[in-house]
Amino acid sequence: MQIGYKLASEGYGPQEIIRQAVRAEQVGFDFVEMSDHFHPWLDVQGHSSFTWSVLGAIAAKTTTLRLATGVTCPTVRYHPAIIAQAAATMALISDGRFTLGVGAGERLNEHVVGQGFPSVRGRHERLREALEIIRLLWQGGYQSYEGRHLHLEDARVFDLPENPPVIAVAASGEASARLAAELGDGLFATEPEASIVEHYRRAGGAGPRYAEVPLAWATDEQQAVQAVLQTSRWMVTGWKVMSELPNPVNFDAASSYVEEKHVRQLFAVGPDPEPHVAKVRSYVEAGFDHIVLQNAGPDPDGFLDRRRTVRAAARVELTPSSGTTPAAPTIVGAAGRARDGARVAGQRKQCAIGTALPSQLVGSLSTTTLSSSILTWACSPKMPPGFTVAAFRVTLLVKIATEPAVA
Repeated sequence: MQIGYKLASEGYGPQEIIRQAVRAEQVGFDFVEMSDHFHPWLDVQGHSSFTWSVLGAIAAKTTTLRLATGVTCPTVRYHPAIIAQAAATMALISDGRFTLGVGAGERLNEHVVGQGFPSVRGRHERLREALEIIRLLWQGGYQSYEGRHLHLEDARVFDLPENPPVIAVAASGEASARLAAELGDGLFATEPEASIVEHYRRAGGAGPRYAEVPLAWATDEQQAVQAVLQTSRWMVTGWKVMSELPNPVNFDAASSYVEEKHVRQLFAVGPDPEPHVAKVRSYVEAGFDHIVLQNAGPDPDGFLDRRRTVRAAARVELTPSSGTTPAAPTIVGAAGRARDGARVAGQRKQCAIGTALPSQLVGSLSTTTLSSSILTWACSPKMPPGFTVAAFRVTLLVKIATEPAVA
């Protein structure tokens, strides 16, 4: 399980995006994911920098943070040969930390080059051809391709990484999920729909499964709602609208009906961690394992620095103890690299999925540096009636901290 932070290129200028990414690494996020737009969704957002330049700068200013596009359309505004070259370069300068997220695109960004915007079927056909071209170029050497929509003539990407980037393909239904399994290495989605993951797995997909979770953090719940209404109400319109409208003014009109009740239906809002945990849990239970926290609130630093607002949702797995019991509650093993400054203060925890852990099983945790999202939690030997194991494996689904992260 990995936890990422969404970089909204439509909401902030490039220097601020880079600063947020560096801060995300400092407070312990596993990865950042950045949208790839030509236009913002609404004029009031006021930004839309060139994603690939910004990602290159982020790669140069970070060391452990993984990077992803979320997502790039490699079929109209970009030719797939250009994306093949750009992604290969990103993989090299980031030392293998880059994931290429791709999708069929939105008219908002693709119509600008004057070639129109295809039908849904045409978009999927183009995306398939684009993925085939990218894969072909990553094989090395000079390559040509003749598709129904896209063509390649004697092209070669000279600077290739030893291992090509992971490609995560955006899916919203069965056909796109099958494509993600066939030509991608992972899945990308925006809704907590278990059927999407099921279609992906049924088609042979076994890679990472990314999902964006809509959150709006603020010190006041109403302030969070108002921030969404001002800058992010377009998200309420749904994909069929989001993929078809051509300009921010159209999204302004299409989302003018959105009210507070609609925001609360889609977003977890405010400072209370419980709604945020519940929102994340719905995506985890649907089968996603790369969770992208998409904060539409007005204070990105508050969201990043006070990560206790998104407390851990935990899955508990009973582990046989072979008759031995731990001497004391400790964090006894951790996967992944150390996260400087990410700390968890000792306190009793409960399982946020399923039933609560019996209180006699859970001792206090000493303040300790998190190594990753996954910790093995050895619990007290005082077992309630009916329990025959002495250890629980607790997988943290969200980075946790009960105090502000230390810089």
